Parts: sequence; structure tokens; C-alpha cells
Amino acid sequence: MKRFGLFVGIFISIFRLGIAQQKPLQQDYLFFGSEIEKEIWNSEQKNPYQLFKAVNALPDLPDEKWDILVKELDQKAGKEKDQLSLLRTIFQKTHQRLLRKYEQHSSFNAMLSEGKFDCVSGSAALGLLLDRYGYDFDVVETDYHVFIQVRLDEKTIILESTLPVGGMITLPSEVDKYLSAYLPQKDAKATSFNQRLAGQAIDIREGTIFRKVNLTELAGLQYYNDAIVHFNTQQYGQAVQQLSKAYLLYPSDRIEGLRELSIDLAYKTFGYDLRK
Repeated sequence: MKRFGLFVGIFISIFRLGIAQQKPLQQDYLFFGSEIEKEIWNSEQKNPYQLFKAVNALPDLPDEKWDILVKELDQKAGKEKDQLSLLRTIFQKTHQRLLRKYEQHSSFNAMLSEGKFDCVSGSAALGLLLDRYGYDFDVVETDYHVFIQVRLDEKTIILESTLPVGGMITLPSEVDKYLSAYLPQKDAKATSFNQRLAGQAIDIREGTIFRKVNLTELAGLQYYNDAIVHFNTQQYGQAVQQLSKAYLLYPSDRIEGLRELSIDLAYKTFGYDLRK
């Protein structure tokens, strides 16, 4: 946990910027952690790849690993007629080149630079590639996890990014078993707002969320995950900032709920009213 003085500095700076008083939220009042992140948000043509890189963006973050993977897959796609075979190659090559070490709350940038990933960043990489090669797919958000389902030849295939071995599920009975573990349960309690999206195994807790999200909304969930780290260390001002960006990309109840809770706890814990 950071020292109290650090909290004070953070909250005073955010208070002066007046970032939390806008309803509806406006990009003009956001605080950016780096010039790279600011450039991405101010770009008129920001795309999901850039938005994934915006979280904890650092100068000169290399794209070499991504570029090598894309070049390799482009060559494969130009020759491969079998879409299932290409899909398997995409899954395998993405793990070989990028998804090297599972680590809870790993950003897209950590994946590009260090090979660290979680279900959000891993699904982001796979989703970008599936979109590039024209697959019909959905990114699915659940209470505690994110995964991808692909529709191919009237069948559903699961891509579980956190499982390099066995994470491409094609057998219909296994697909049904996987999906049933995440379907919302009747009378289930809502997820805690500060429960991050991560995990390598199917979560057997009762679910309330089973929602298809696009890649831009998935980028919002990456900001949500990052905000949870700040929230859990009582850095509520920084949490509000990340959640404000998350909400602009994906105005969901869980993001809005954690943002409101962060504002409330900032006042109750440290006496800072982030709404002013």
C-alpha cells in the first residue's frame, strides 16, 4: 500500500483537474498517464489495437513481435484454404509469439514487451487477428472471465486464451460443457465491482453476466481491470480516471458501479470529493 502522502498528491491533482464532475463523461476532462496515451485518445482514427496499447502506454513500445506474428499469419492465410486449419494456426502461433506467461492483470503492452497476459489481453490479441482474417466471432464477457467463440461451418468453437494446450475447443459436447459453466444462474448475486476479469480455469461461482462485446468495449474492460488494481490499493483517484476512460469505451453497469464506489470511498476515506 502506498504512503498517505502519495494518496494526497494524487487526489489533489485530480481534484484540481475536475475530472469526475462531468455527466455525461467527456474526453476533454480525462487525465492521461503519458503523452503516448494522450495521442491515442486524441487521434481521430483510433482503432482497437491502439486502444489496447493505450493502457499504461510507454514511449517506444516495440511492435516487432506483433508485426512478426501478423506477417507470418498473412503468409499462411494466403496459402491456407481450410479455415479450421488456419484458425488452429492463429491460436497456436499467438501463444508461441505473444502469450508466453499467464499473469493476472497483464496489459496488452506487457504482452507485447514481456509475453505476460491474462484473459483480457489474450482475447484482445486473438480477437484482433480473427477480425483481420475475416472470421465470424464474438468476444464474451462473463462475471470473472473473457473468452472467444467462433462460428465456423455452422459450428461453435471456443478459443480460451489462457490455455495454450487444450484451449481451442472444437468438440460440440465439450463446447456445450464449457459454455454451460458460464451461463447466468437464476437468482445469482451480482459480481463484486472490484472483481477483476482474469483466471485460467473455469470459475464455478454463480454467474450473472454473459455478454458479447466488441473489440473497443474489450479495450474498455482492460481499463476496468487496471482501475481495479488502483482501487484495491486505495488509489481511488487513479481508479476513477481509468474507469472514466473505460466508461467512454464501454458504458456498462460494472464500470459505472466501480467508478461511483471509488468516488464514494475517496470522500469517506480521505475527504476528497472527486465530483467537484
